[in-house]
Amino acid sequence: MSLVARHLEANGIATVVVGSARDIVEECAVARFLFTDFPLGNPCGKPYDTDMQHAIVGQALDLLETARLPRTTVQAPFKWSDDASWRSNYARVDAANAQQLRLAGEARRLRQALSQETRSQETRSRETESRETESRSTEGSA
Repeated sequence: MSLVARHLEANGIATVVVGSARDIVEECAVARFLFTDFPLGNPCGKPYDTDMQHAIVGQALDLLETARLPRTTVQAPFKWSDDASWRSNYARVDAANAQQLRLAGEARRLRQALSQETRSQETRSRETESRETESRSTEGSA
C-alpha cells in the first residue's frame, strides 16, 4: 500500500496511509501516515467498534487536509486494549488452540463456499431471466 501511495502522490493524487507497521511504512517514505498501534490487518480499529473506526477515518481525512511537510506521521490516540498482552497473544497458534483454530478455519471456508455458490446461483438465475425476457421481447416484435 505504501508504494501505491507514493506512486499516486508522484502523479498528483494526495494520499494518507492508515496502518500499523510503522517501521515499514515510514521506510517507504509515504507523504502522510496515520499510525495506529493495532494488530496487523486492523488499521481502523477493532471490529464492530464503529465509533473508533469513524474517529480514525476522520483523523486520516484531517491529516490529508492539514499536513504541511512531506513524510508526516501522526499517531492515533487509541489503544487496542488497556494492557499490552495482545502483542504476544494476537494471532498466536500453539498446541492449546490449534484444533480450535483449525475448526474455525474450516467453518469459515465452508461459509465462504456456500456464499459463493449462492451468489453464482443468483447470477445464473438473473441471466436466465434476462434471456427469457429478451426472447419474449424479440418474439413480440416479430
